Amino acid sequence: MPLPRLLLAMRKRWLRHDVRVWYSPAYRLPLAGLSSLAGMEPRRADYAAWYLLDHGLVSAWQVRRPRPISYDDLARVHSTAWLESLSQAETLATVFPVSPEEIPVDELMRSIRLACGATAAAAESALRRGGISLNLLGGFHHAGVARGTGFCPVNDIAVAVARLRAGGFSGRVAVLDLDAHPPDGTADCLGRDPQTWIGSISGVAWEPLHGVDETVLPGGTGDTEYMKELEALLARMPPVQLAFVIAGGDVLRGDALAPLAMTLEGVRERDLRVLQALRGVPSAWLPGGGYGADAWRALAGTGAVLCARSRRPVPRSYDPLDARFRRIARRLDPAELGDDSAPTEEDVAADLGLRPARNRLLLGYYTAEGVEYALHRYGVLGEVRRLGYGRVRLATDATDVGDRVRVFGTHGGTEHMLVEMVLERRRCAGEDVLFVHWLGLRHPAASFDARRRRLPGQDAPGLGLARELGEVLAMAARRLRV
Repeated sequence: MPLPRLLLAMRKRWLRHDVRVWYSPAYRLPLAGLSSLAGMEPRRADYAAWYLLDHGLVSAWQVRRPRPISYDDLARVHSTAWLESLSQAETLATVFPVSPEEIPVDELMRSIRLACGATAAAAESALRRGGISLNLLGGFHHAGVARGTGFCPVNDIAVAVARLRAGGFSGRVAVLDLDAHPPDGTADCLGRDPQTWIGSISGVAWEPLHGVDETVLPGGTGDTEYMKELEALLARMPPVQLAFVIAGGDVLRGDALAPLAMTLEGVRERDLRVLQALRGVPSAWLPGGGYGADAWRALAGTGAVLCARSRRPVPRSYDPLDARFRRIARRLDPAELGDDSAPTEEDVAADLGLRPARNRLLLGYYTAEGVEYALHRYGVLGEVRRLGYGRVRLATDATDVGDRVRVFGTHGGTEHMLVEMVLERRRCAGEDVLFVHWLGLRHPAASFDARRRRLPGQDAPGLGLARELGEVLAMAARRLRV
């Protein structure tokens, strides 16, 4: 390899190895309605992590699994009454835009506490190494001392700072909040700390925030004007020993809950300029808000900047869920799924009604155990349980039009049907296809209201797993060679 290319490769490898990334599959919030109600992609952290790993921007050893923050650490910032109230679904329903009955309190708080613990660990790691950390869930800047709102039940940055202070760190801290909404909760928690500087650029004007160097941009502001204001804010930032950066994805054009109009290229440039300004300063980066289809691409781009200083866009052809499920499908042993051997004389006789059928294969291939195992490996059954359903079980049978798969789960002492699929292998337009007669996803613990309207024929809101089930059917079609 020529020397310049070798040096470039060595530099990229060194840059990548200087970054630690905190991620857990439990970062997906167990709230089925977030996508339809708020435009939030519940798989944002998953998609970003999978992209960074698939494209070699992050190595598996760089990924750290978070531990939940302790209530002792949370109590350094938040009031006892507020922390006690977080065990109630009614309180969490004021923070997240869903009804109390569909909030699985333990699972939701596990996700939040994992993210908060990761922010604290990321800051400690960055400070210890003099390097960079990225947490793929965090930046809960609307949570104040005794309140929470806007998807933020606790303030992970304030808790991380408080834990560092308790451990003896007395250096100057910068909180650079580049989410499209103001850091009202962070100001409440840290605004009077003389050793913390809070700088913000947002697109929403709320009440003046004490202790915040705040810039509010008009709706529709794009890349050029944003960069001017960013450079001015960075010039005002004092020398610090540790920085937190909320690299919000809600600044993108078309975001459901924010008025700014940046492009993905502009967001990537924003992150590069901030990284340049923080050269030599340990930093912990967080995603903040993002309520549009490209929010995960903005987060993946942040990772690309931190790990490789890259401006290369995330390919539009890259579908992270499809890539993930294809990888899982390749690792599934056909023997664990069913039997693709030719039909025997006994099978033919059973089809003719001349003798009892042996255990019937779904679509001529899958056993019931194989279907359940596949849904387990693809993560579908795990997400159903996280939504609050216990005693999850699967049943298969035949209907007059095709083979049927149903998934049942118990909630509130009652068993409900959650998933129903009726499938058939048939000839259609000259092709052998996997024909889907019916695919129903039901979340009976949830309810319809003005925000979530009933579709024609719908008796319960959806599970939020349509993309996963669609990919499962695509993998089945490939395996059946149809």
